[in-house]
Amino acid sequence: MTPSYQSLTVLGMAIDPIHVGTGGARLGRVDLSIVRDPVTRVPKIPGSSLAGVIRTYAAMAEEGKFPDCAGQGQPGKAGKGGHCGKADCPICTVFGFARGNGGGFAGLAAFSDAHVLLFPVATREGPVWLTCPMAARVLGHEIQNVTEDAVYRCDGSRQPLNLGWLLLPTKPLDEIDAPKSKLSVPSSVPSSVPSFVRERLAVVSDKLFSHIVNSNLEVRTSVSINPKTGAAEEGALFTYEALPRTTVLVWNVICKNPAHFKVGGQEVCATIKDQKMDTPCKVFAVVKLAHPYLEHLGIGGMGTRGMGRLQVLTKNDCDERSFSSEAQGGS
Repeated sequence: MTPSYQSLTVLGMAIDPIHVGTGGARLGRVDLSIVRDPVTRVPKIPGSSLAGVIRTYAAMAEEGKFPDCAGQGQPGKAGKGGHCGKADCPICTVFGFARGNGGGFAGLAAFSDAHVLLFPVATREGPVWLTCPMAARVLGHEIQNVTEDAVYRCDGSRQPLNLGWLLLPTKPLDEIDAPKSKLSVPSSVPSSVPSFVRERLAVVSDKLFSHIVNSNLEVRTSVSINPKTGAAEEGALFTYEALPRTTVLVWNVICKNPAHFKVGGQEVCATIKDQKMDTPCKVFAVVKLAHPYLEHLGIGGMGTRGMGRLQVLTKNDCDERSFSSEAQGGS
């Protein structure tokens, strides 16, 4: 019985600082700020940014077979280019397409925002990766009894710990539902969070997590270059912020069953690696084509300034067992 859809949780770690900007300069401590959740104020990568970049890289991975299907999709003034919108195109069927007045298709893969799961903070004892009940809940793990005036460490130390400008008393993780095993060997998500991260986990409250993250973002200063002189442009100094490297992010990909959809009145007949794309697993196989490109070409802005590379940690083979057991429906 093939499910109507499958939900897959993906973990990724920033190899470089990641800057996904809000668009334009803002008044504040930096000129170019990054996107934040409007409620928690914790930085995130919008699902639209993930979908757009992964679409482009998946098209690149298909060896130039679908060059017009990687962009925004609108044809040029001469009517050439744009998404092909064909039922046998794995890019258009998985990521959707726009055809103006000719209609479109939403796509078989939907991406959630990528949220911060583990955030690195420099301390006098070396880096520590923080999480909080709200962040761990994305993996289906509830952390209880977290107070707002302490940091819970997994290394057994009882010494007060500085987290940036905060100095907090330390408590052992066994006072709460410790997330260490859930992060190292998740029961529903195959992952490979590095051991140097798992060994230096700490938990703080949701309220403190937001303050600590925003106080410890990487901030860089840059300047525009005059193309004629090759020197710095006068008055063009600006600052921008980014998620620091080794930040661990988590997002969900919802893969729909192609058998339940038609494109242009035709059944979906796209193929991936010479196999018909007829299950949610095969839909994710198209998404997975982009993962190696994320590690080398990156996501977000400032890519020419050493930013953006993101390593996907989740090892997902094209196997229905790779998906969450919470499959809904059937056909």
